[in-house]
Amino acid sequence: MVIESSKKNIAVIGGGYWGKNLVRNFYELGVLKTVSDLNQNALDALKKNYPEINITQKFEDVALDKNIKGVVIATPAATHHQVVKKFLLAGKDVFVEKPLALNIKHGEELVKLAEKQKRILMVGHLLLYHPAVIKLKELIEQGELGKIRYIHSNRLNFGKLRTEENILWSFAPHDIAVIIDLMGKLPKKICSHGMDWLSKNVADSTLSYFEFDKNQAAHIFVSWLNPFKEQKLSVIGEKKMAVFDDQAENKLIVYPHKVEWLGKIPEAKKAEGEIISLPQLEPLRQECRHFLDCIETRKNPKSDGREALNVLKILNACQKSLDKKSKIIKL
Repeated sequence: MVIESSKKNIAVIGGGYWGKNLVRNFYELGVLKTVSDLNQNALDALKKNYPEINITQKFEDVALDKNIKGVVIATPAATHHQVVKKFLLAGKDVFVEKPLALNIKHGEELVKLAEKQKRILMVGHLLLYHPAVIKLKELIEQGELGKIRYIHSNRLNFGKLRTEENILWSFAPHDIAVIIDLMGKLPKKICSHGMDWLSKNVADSTLSYFEFDKNQAAHIFVSWLNPFKEQKLSVIGEKKMAVFDDQAENKLIVYPHKVEWLGKIPEAKKAEGEIISLPQLEPLRQECRHFLDCIETRKNPKSDGREALNVLKILNACQKSLDKKSKIIKL
């Protein structure tokens, strides 16, 4: 393990299921000073692995520590608005896991507060830092795939089951962030259908459809009741198709398939897929480095508050469609 810095000025709030991954990364980057969690057992386990860090059950200890410049928040989604607001008002730069908040009003309040306080506000849309997504966006911008017609994404698994948020809010933010990044715009119409089997009014599976302009569309299928894990996104262009499969060894493959017309009959002509070479980088490590770089340079994060607000607007539209029995919602 290589410690990359001796400047310990970062605190992580929440050391549980996902927070422990953030703790590991910021510790190995040499910047982690403090971890705060309400669960003393979780803190004790982290202290055992990282004996140099400070631990506390009191968020106030972090807010009052003038040596803490950046705060990383991995608490339950329902607490994000309150916790982010607390640390922005304390003058800290903030990196919060998705979603930014659970409603538009709270999200807008946090974005405006960060701007007023001149603080960095970054949201954990992890896939935007994935080498395969970065390369895929590059290929699209270079015109390799031609005009994008359709994007579809499956994010499926068995667990982790939640009751405080449905599958849409738990899984779909990743894919929404990627799709609007690749498309370069927001959808105009949204429709979502979901089913709840485990807990009433908490969807376990959702299918969301997005209609863009110029005959472009996308859909996202998410479920935590699938027998196997699948994280796959396909981009269908006029010239080529591309598949990002995060579970595969070769994570990005481009297929130069073609459609040939025999009179008025289309015929599919398949071609061998081209494996795209990618740097072997951990997306979470890249995301953490990006936050540190933004603290130092004061540049706007790739996944800043405004970008997160767009994702939040789409999530809210999807939820509204779910609540209204799959009604089409216009953005």
